[in-house]
Amino acid sequence: MFYWFMKTIVAGPLLRTLFRPRLEGVENIPGTGPVILASNHLSFIDSVILPLVIKRRIYFLAASTYFEGRGLGKWFVAWFLRATGMIPIDRSGGKASEASLKAGMSVLTKGDVLGIYPEGSRTRDGKLHRFRTGVARMALESGAAVVPVAMIDTDKVMPSEGDGRVRIQRIGISFGPPLDFNEFYGKDRDHAMLRTMTDRIMDAVLAMSGQEYSDEYTPPSRKRTKE
Repeated sequence: MFYWFMKTIVAGPLLRTLFRPRLEGVENIPGTGPVILASNHLSFIDSVILPLVIKRRIYFLAASTYFEGRGLGKWFVAWFLRATGMIPIDRSGGKASEASLKAGMSVLTKGDVLGIYPEGSRTRDGKLHRFRTGVARMALESGAAVVPVAMIDTDKVMPSEGDGRVRIQRIGISFGPPLDFNEFYGKDRDHAMLRTMTDRIMDAVLAMSGQEYSDEYTPPSRKRTKE
């Protein structure tokens, strides 16, 4: 209830008025069944804007650090994130990565829409970084449609390494046609297959976003490095 109230009554109309998103290919999102929206990640605000422009509800996997801390302010942030469809995950790797996949699969097995950033975290240099293969694993296990998404100019609204202020700037969001992975179903899975699928998703996002590509995984933020 809170999600739809914020989307249709409060945040939705306000943010659509401020940022006037240019939309392309929204009709490529299936109206029913499990869907993975695989997007580039320019800014924290991506997860705020994306749910406002499509009809279906989106669930995101969010770093568990956003849900931690003491005090009323931290409690409110954690409550708000959960109420708006954010699922806390541990990004430390190893067993935590498996837990992240299970969290994503729990959304897809219910026939819902999962928003995922295969780069792992926000880009700090504006480039599109190498995608991680978890998105391909979830696509194979769930049979979900994979729709590539390109967020455009959201880094100008709220830069990843900025001061946290929001700037009024028109943005764009492009949705590509669902990718066809039928050739991979029913076959033994190995890293080469997952890499091939992941690179196809990445190439589709890159073609729409117009970013420069970096064949490296996204480095941790300076804040996390200090921690």
